[in-house]
Amino acid sequence: MDPMRSQDELNQAGAVIDKAIAFLLDKKLPPVAVASALLGGALGLLAREMSDESILRVLDNAARGVRNGDLRQPSGSATP
Repeated sequence: MDPMRSQDELNQAGAVIDKAIAFLLDKKLPPVAVASALLGGALGLLAREMSDESILRVLDNAARGVRNGDLRQPSGSATP
């Protein structure tokens, strides 16, 4: 697969998800409910496309990122 095409597809999918999140938050749904629904949907999609072992590697990588603080912005950074 062409890496440039893959990045374009990821960017397009990310933009759609960002708009969906904004829409749901504008509807005053609790952020945790929105995040939980997105996570559940993502896991369901991964389950249709990947083996359980591959999903576990993705989740391990995500957990490692959380432990490393990769999801947190450094203090003093502007939020997007």
